[in-house]
Amino acid sequence: MKIKISMKIIFKPNEVVIKASDSEHILGQVVNKGKLILTNQRVYFVQQLEETTENIFEVLPSEIIDVMNFKTGWLSKNGLSITKKDGILLKFRLKNSQQWIESIAGMC
Repeated sequence: MKIKISMKIIFKPNEVVIKASDSEHILGQVVNKGKLILTNQRVYFVQQLEETTENIFEVLPSEIIDVMNFKTGWLSKNGLSITKKDGILLKFRLKNSQQWIESIAGMC
């Protein structure tokens, strides 16, 4: 049986979605599936869990110092890496990572 999870995302005033994609947040050996959303105000990740709860985090453009590709396999460069000013490194696997990098870099 497949569980359908609905995500309710609360946007800030005047916030507009620029890109949204299924993605995986990679934290060491742990991979969390979810949605990566880029708005005109932040990068937003909503994790899909098998229960009805959700894990949500955001990154503001002012917190980002670097955005780049990384390899998620032998040949595929479909990884998106965001380095925050506080030293935290966020890694995601998603399609069209280069387009995401260009869009996020344009906000910073």
